[in-house]
Amino acid sequence: MDSSLIPFWGPPTSYLNFCEEDYVITRFVAEFINTFSSFIYICYGIYGLIQLRQKPQAAFRSISYIGLIGVGVCSGGYHMTLKYHTQMSDELSMHLLTTPLLYRILSFKASPQRTRLIGIILTILFTIVMVVHMVMDEFLLHASSFGLAVYLIATRTFKIIPGQVPDLKVRKTLRQISLFGCFCFGFGYFVWLIDEFGCGILTSAKNTVGLPLAFFFEFHGWWHFFTAIGGYIAVATVDLITSGEVDQDPTSSFAWPVGNASRAIQRVVSPEKKA
Repeated sequence: MDSSLIPFWGPPTSYLNFCEEDYVITRFVAEFINTFSSFIYICYGIYGLIQLRQKPQAAFRSISYIGLIGVGVCSGGYHMTLKYHTQMSDELSMHLLTTPLLYRILSFKASPQRTRLIGIILTILFTIVMVVHMVMDEFLLHASSFGLAVYLIATRTFKIIPGQVPDLKVRKTLRQISLFGCFCFGFGYFVWLIDEFGCGILTSAKNTVGLPLAFFFEFHGWWHFFTAIGGYIAVATVDLITSGEVDQDPTSSFAWPVGNASRAIQRVVSPEKKA
C-alpha cells in the first residue's frame, strides 16, 4: 500500500478481511470494489419500493425491500471501514433481511395463533443467534443459521407456488425465475469460496493485468452482485405469491437481469419448433 494513502478509518479491527487489497484506490475506502458493489442491494431495494407504490398493504410489503437496502448500506459501511462494529452491522443486516421473509413465508395462510407463535419463535431465535455471535465472536452459528434461513425460504417458496399460481405457464415462469435466483445464490457462494481460498492466485492475476482489468478479479464483489440478484428475486417472489398478485406473467415486473434470464431459460427449456 502506498505510504501516502494513510487509512482514514485507522487500522482494521474486523476479524474478517477479504482478498481485495486495503486502501489501494483512496484513503477513504478500505476495499473499493467490495464497498461499491454493495450498492447493488440498495438499487434492487429501491426498485422494489417503487414497484410497490399504490399497491395494497404497501407499508407491510416494503419491509423486506427495506431489509435489502439495509444489507447494502451495512455491507458498504463494513467494507469501507473494516471495523468490528461495522462488520457486526453487516452480519446483523443479513438476518434482518431473512427473518421477515421467513415470517412471511412460514405464516402464509396460517391461523392467527400459529402466526403469533411463528413470530415469537423467530424473534427468539434471531436474538439468540445475534447475541451469541456478537458476544462470542463466532462465525459458524451466524453462517449456518443464515444458510438454513435461505434454504427454508427457497423450499417453502417452491412448495407454495403451485397452490398460488393456477395458470401453468405463469407457474412455470415463476419457478424458472426462482431457480435462477437459487443459481445466483449458489454461484455467488462459489466465487466467495474462490476469493477466500484462492486469494494468492487472484492477487497474482490482478497484479499481472493491472487496473482496471484487475477489478474483474475481485470475487467478493461478484459475490455481492450475484447474491443481490438472488436476494431480490427471493423478496419479489415471496411478495408476489403471498400477496396473491400472480395472475399473469410477472417477468416484466422484475428488475434486470431477471426478465432476460427468464426468457433465455425459456428458449433453452422450450425451444420453438420449426415448421
